[in-house]
Amino acid sequence: MNTKLFTLLTWIVLLVGCKNKSKEIIDANNTPQFNILEGEIIDLSHDYSKETIYWVTAKEFKLDTVFNGKTDRGFYYSANNFETAEHGGTHIDAPIHFSKNAQTVDQIPLKKLIGKAIKIDVSDKAIHNPDYLISIDDLTQWETQEGTQIPDGSIVLLETGFSKYYPDALRYLGTEDRGSEAVKELHFPGLSPEASEWLVKNRNIKAIGIDTASIDYGQSLNFQTHVNLMSHNISAFKNLTNLDKLPNNDFYIVALPMKIKGGSGAPLRIVAFLN
Repeated sequence: MNTKLFTLLTWIVLLVGCKNKSKEIIDANNTPQFNILEGEIIDLSHDYSKETIYWVTAKEFKLDTVFNGKTDRGFYYSANNFETAEHGGTHIDAPIHFSKNAQTVDQIPLKKLIGKAIKIDVSDKAIHNPDYLISIDDLTQWETQEGTQIPDGSIVLLETGFSKYYPDALRYLGTEDRGSEAVKELHFPGLSPEASEWLVKNRNIKAIGIDTASIDYGQSLNFQTHVNLMSHNISAFKNLTNLDKLPNNDFYIVALPMKIKGGSGAPLRIVAFLN
């Protein structure tokens, strides 16, 4: 891979994601002491295909082949068209999705999408309870176990274990049905409204992500967790995978969505960099 690209990406994360802790990672000669590309890179994104999980009322992914083969001039050529809803597969919810006049996808500052991250693992509770609500106690238990508060400016990832069911809609969403009537059949864990309010009031987080189809649990009727977070311009990353490969603390996230002007959401490629 191109060395200049490596260096540029490294400095983006160092300067944007760790601005408040630069003394810990840059020595007196301004030499980085941590190179994100020396460690493991974990892809937290599902691919897009006919199997991609979408909200039951959203338009599903479709790929049309424009051309695939040898041209009359002798060279191979491949091109496709695709169409998709904003909200499906591994994607971002921009704050405007549930908050009028909040940031659209193209307005989210890059510094809110890149930086240090933590993982809160509730899979031992959630995997046996598809209606599990991640609580304030789950958040504070993480702090007790790690011996620190959720760091200022963190990206918080929530592991429920449900990504192992993807793309089996019945096990992942609770239903294989589609359409408005299927909404009442949705069953999967999410962040409780009380916990989202606690995060907003007590911890300064950049963004939040989860390995389910929504940051609210499947049976939510008013999506209060969305409202609580997005009213404060906190974006949500959904349908994540490979969270079981991450430590609980001290890793970096780069989450870059398709830059849709005015978009309420977009497909997302999100990766984690481990020390």
